Amino acid sequence: MRIRYAVILAAAGLLPTLAQTPKPNSGADWPMYNRDLAGTRHSPLTQINATNVSNMKLAWSYRLSTAPAGRGTAPAPPPAAEPPEEAPAAQGGRGGGRGGRGGAPAPTVNPEATPIVINGIMYLPAGSRALALEADTGKLVWEYKIPNGNTTARGVAYWPGDSSTPARILFTAGRRLMSLNAVTGEASAGFGQDGSADIKVPWNGVPLIYKNLAVLGATVGEISQGGDPGDSRAFDVRTGAKLWEFHSVPRPGELGHETWLDDGWKNRSGLNVWGWYLTLDEKTGTVYMPFGSPAGNYWGGDRPGNNLFGNSVVAVDALTGRLKWYFQTVHHDLWDSDLPPAPVLVDIKQNGKTIPALAQIGKQAWMFILNRETGKPVFGVEERPVPAGDAPGEWYSPTQPFPLKPPPLARISFKKEDIVTPEDTTPEHAKACKEIFEKAGGFYNAGPFTPFLFHEEGAPPRSTIIFPGNGGPNWGGMAADPKLGYVYVQTHDAALSGWVEKKREGGNYGSGNGSPQPYDRGNINGPGPYNGFAAPIRDASGRMLGNAPCQKPPWGRLWAVNANTGEIAWVTTLGINEGLPPGKQNVGGSGSAGPIVTAGGLVFIGATNDRRIRAFDSKTGKEVWAFKLDQGVNANPLTYQGKNGKQYVAAIATDSVVAFSLP
Repeated sequence: MRIRYAVILAAAGLLPTLAQTPKPNSGADWPMYNRDLAGTRHSPLTQINATNVSNMKLAWSYRLSTAPAGRGTAPAPPPAAEPPEEAPAAQGGRGGGRGGRGGAPAPTVNPEATPIVINGIMYLPAGSRALALEADTGKLVWEYKIPNGNTTARGVAYWPGDSSTPARILFTAGRRLMSLNAVTGEASAGFGQDGSADIKVPWNGVPLIYKNLAVLGATVGEISQGGDPGDSRAFDVRTGAKLWEFHSVPRPGELGHETWLDDGWKNRSGLNVWGWYLTLDEKTGTVYMPFGSPAGNYWGGDRPGNNLFGNSVVAVDALTGRLKWYFQTVHHDLWDSDLPPAPVLVDIKQNGKTIPALAQIGKQAWMFILNRETGKPVFGVEERPVPAGDAPGEWYSPTQPFPLKPPPLARISFKKEDIVTPEDTTPEHAKACKEIFEKAGGFYNAGPFTPFLFHEEGAPPRSTIIFPGNGGPNWGGMAADPKLGYVYVQTHDAALSGWVEKKREGGNYGSGNGSPQPYDRGNINGPGPYNGFAAPIRDASGRMLGNAPCQKPPWGRLWAVNANTGEIAWVTTLGINEGLPPGKQNVGGSGSAGPIVTAGGLVFIGATNDRRIRAFDSKTGKEVWAFKLDQGVNANPLTYQGKNGKQYVAAIATDSVVAFSLP
């Protein structure tokens, strides 16, 4: 062991327990990022249920950014908490991005990470370290100090080992895939060089472990040409050797290459699985990969055509990477309408038959329910005409796919009458919103595929506004209850606004940094990746209390979709905005994280910047518990049973792990 890299902090009496490979307990554990390969985030635990969850209290917490290394390090003091409040959460921005844009972690922690739990031990990344904690106390078991760098991974993965190799914990750190002994925290012998394999292109997500494979996406910059390829790859969990690579931009002779006209495929970047995870069907050995859009995000005149496999869910053979099928949700994306979350697998019951299906959602807030063996829509998808724009040199797809069911899960249109009034928020906020509207020259909107108008320098503004734009769902993704057939997802309504303009020298463009493209998106505040439609909320003294969207609320919601019928089972406002006056705070407004669901009939979710974690009745959507912390929970939660027999619900709250249980 290289002492400077790994520190074992188990007391002598604990060592015999740790000397054996941890054996997963299928009911008690949370063994992977989404709990199972199907991505359901469904736990069979029932100890905490709708009848007693209101009694749940903070059990322990562990401060990730300040905890010192040493034998038997105790958890940090619990964050201050308040009793549950009846009103449901706040306004959040769109996190993540193909390079982690908009959701960058603090230097020493990963606030969007979700730990895993195997046989009573919790494993997680923490900046320059990987940690193992006792899952029922939060006490440190071991820590591994990453040599020469940090991990930006949003979680770690577990491989149970084999007859000759002990169980391993795998995670990424820049362009390295790291492997540790799950018991000791030492670098895995025989894996790459000193437990580190060079993967060439970084990934901020979590390896998907299947048999001897670790399947990864790619985190690449948003440079249209000349950046790293966004190809997905598989590596051997025993040696770190690369086993296959899937070309996200089809090359000559590969299916989909014909969707790139005028050689737009050459040196193309973007088109990557940048979200934190993948999904797998164990029965068929199929991996499902959700690809983002091609770079640049808002002008694609240098890439005419539909641009496969951009904005597509792609099914491949897990062992070989061979293409099985694909489904594209946006043709020739000009709105940065990525598919951040991987699909969730559900079995649909219709007319006495079972259909193996998946639900895929992206930033647009359309949920596509597909047969996961064929890629065909279960409820139908129509190609409908959409408007074209006037950007120089642009190629516009004449149609886009519209699912017939479910309906959109976020706002998809806008008109002037949708601007807030003093009755919705405050007179000052409504006035500021009106001024933004006028400064932008009004907002053009023609539905969910509204093109950005072209703006000549020196001419009056011609602004486009798009919904959900900066909102919709994001990397947090979905959870599914296999018994109810419900799929749960949170969305928030936030706009994307601006126009297409000639790229200015040195402009801080969202998709044009370092790109040779001549045009990109600008807005009334100048070049920049985002400009929405929101204004400050201030108190009577003029002190700023935060921002709030300028369209009428609600601004954030939690949805349950019945996958058997394609109908909405229930929807509820998610979050309060405490900057607004009493009586107006129940407007919703959430971040980018997602929910989990349990057999105890509960949906747990943070994802609100009112700093609360909540529980909802999974059948009705009624809020049944809320707990306020000092810091926000913009990470997916988890639930597990500790060695003491108690069920816990845990999450990372900015720089601390917090765990709750019944008294």
